Amino acid sequence: MRVATDIGGTFTDLVYVDEKGRVGIEKSHTTPPHFEKGVMDVLNKAKVDTEKISMFIHGTTVIINALTERKGAKVGLITTKGFRDVLEIARGNRPDLYNIRYKKPKPFVERHLRLEVSERSNDKGEVLSPLLREEVEKCVDYFKKEGVEAIAVSYLHSYANPQHEKETVNIIKELWPEVLITASSDITKEWREYERTNTAVLNAYVQPAATTYIDKLDHELHEKTDMKQRYIMQSNGGTTKFDKVKKTPINMVESGPVAGIFGAAVLGELIHEKNIIAFDIGGTTAKCSLIENGEVKVSTDYYIEKNARNAGYPIKTPVVDIVEIGNGGGSIAWIDKAGALKVGPQSAGANPGPVAYGLGGTEPTTTDANLLTGRLSPKNFDYKVDLDNVRSAMEQKIGNHFGISAEEAALGIIRIANSNMLNALKLISIRKGYNPQDFTLLAFGGGGSMHAPALALELGVKKVIVPIASPVFSAWGMLMTDLRHDYIQTYIKRMDELSLEEMDQQWNNIEKHAFNHFQEEGMSAANVFFQRFADMRYLGQEHTVKVPVPNGKWSQADKESIIETFHALHEKNYTFKLEETATEIVNLHVIALGKVPKPLIAEITRSGNVEEAKKEYRDIYYEGKGWVNTPIYDRDKLPPKVEIQGPAVVEEKSAVTVIYESQKLHVDHYGNLIIEMEER
Repeated sequence: MRVATDIGGTFTDLVYVDEKGRVGIEKSHTTPPHFEKGVMDVLNKAKVDTEKISMFIHGTTVIINALTERKGAKVGLITTKGFRDVLEIARGNRPDLYNIRYKKPKPFVERHLRLEVSERSNDKGEVLSPLLREEVEKCVDYFKKEGVEAIAVSYLHSYANPQHEKETVNIIKELWPEVLITASSDITKEWREYERTNTAVLNAYVQPAATTYIDKLDHELHEKTDMKQRYIMQSNGGTTKFDKVKKTPINMVESGPVAGIFGAAVLGELIHEKNIIAFDIGGTTAKCSLIENGEVKVSTDYYIEKNARNAGYPIKTPVVDIVEIGNGGGSIAWIDKAGALKVGPQSAGANPGPVAYGLGGTEPTTTDANLLTGRLSPKNFDYKVDLDNVRSAMEQKIGNHFGISAEEAALGIIRIANSNMLNALKLISIRKGYNPQDFTLLAFGGGGSMHAPALALELGVKKVIVPIASPVFSAWGMLMTDLRHDYIQTYIKRMDELSLEEMDQQWNNIEKHAFNHFQEEGMSAANVFFQRFADMRYLGQEHTVKVPVPNGKWSQADKESIIETFHALHEKNYTFKLEETATEIVNLHVIALGKVPKPLIAEITRSGNVEEAKKEYRDIYYEGKGWVNTPIYDRDKLPPKVEIQGPAVVEEKSAVTVIYESQKLHVDHYGNLIIEMEER
């Protein structure tokens, strides 16, 4: 049996697949700050026989929570002389251009804890000034007096020559063995000193909390089972061993959400859907990502807390390209100072949760709105729902302000939430030059199936898929992942001056390092595969385009083909190409995959008819229609390939699919719900 667990802001999800391909799911409440308890709770609730677990994969929001809630360690930074203020200076391009009161994001390290040493290397990696041990010793003494809990080391041009960073780490370990240390070159060998330094600092900031959490979870699992294959989901869409991720926990910053995106790509391949918009609605946030021709887009240009008014904080590690907004089932509805209705980003979370939970929540949420409009049934909650209490909260907080009923206020909340989600979907499709009508919307998470059919009507998407295990699909995606490590090395060379022998040597060095990494994780060479990319640009440009390049030794014909591919990709991304202009490589990028056997997904063998799957009729409040007496179906009893005409509702454990009048639904042979628009 393989088990995957995913910690979200409200729920901790579990999916297991046994040796016959049968899928089981479960949810339990997230248990901050002792998140490992929630993992053990959901294992117990699912009645999983821990002795039968052969592989355990885990995704978590612990890292992103520590960053956004500022609950990390006290960090000290050692950097090259003259560069202590690089975190303060940041970048000049600010998002809120005409705001004269604009303030740059506050660094995670106070200035008095940013210390300098006089080492220096140039961009070719040549040492200009040696590292002086006594300067490092002074830094360590000061950090000890200040009660620093973790140290980040980031020297200028260490991407080209990391030797001084390695020496500094060794000196600190000798002087202060118990302190946690992050060297920027251990996380990324990509240039840009501000982004690289900030990434090292953020890794150091979360490292103590991540180490403690992983150790606690490891201990809890060790008490239950002696399995050796324990993996953590990374932001690049792959997994790694528990011990490895403790050194670079920043690689888990989007650990949970990316698994769902990767799972969408895997499922798309299984059911022959190559172009997908993956859409995940949880308790706190809604996340979406675009998958074109089966490819999950990964970038190192990732930011936390970046929005229209805030420049955010860069993290220079590979992260699946995701747009995330603060709208989910627990998002709170509120009235702003201008008297307008807003939904999110504040969330009621797991405790006290929505008013419906009866745990002390007083602010109406999206979940409460879906309950009052009949989309959710009180019978499907873990708690005894007091509908009168929910209706009263909706009237007092929202309805009375606008002079409308609780049900009309609830529908307004759903419409605002849908509008917010629609904007996010447009950001990853229309705003990037893609036509949503060329894509299939794959919706998952606790709220994905409830909102996606309405959003599909707005976007013009012709097909919506609600996958198997949809409420816990991110955890399902983890079961389909391989071990993965990304190696990015800045290597600036003009293509017309490029030596093929030198180029081959560069690729070989990176891949040899990757092999060694996988051997430490117990992976045999036969199961290791590489994908190569080059970040390229026209001479004189600032930013790059990622170009797939061939494995093995390059020939002159390969080089010419790569240049042609770059021209085509540049035109696709920026609408023009400059074929007479010289091109250059900026970064070499190797994706190293350690292939692990995937669980088989069994086809469903379900008989019966639609009438047997019908649970009841329930009044549901539709926009423009009012109350409509709607048939409610049990997903687990729906027979394959039999069409249901909307309006209708399909219920399953922890999720609901709402189908509108102009839509029809059927179940495919894997158990996925397929919703299509009626042809007019």
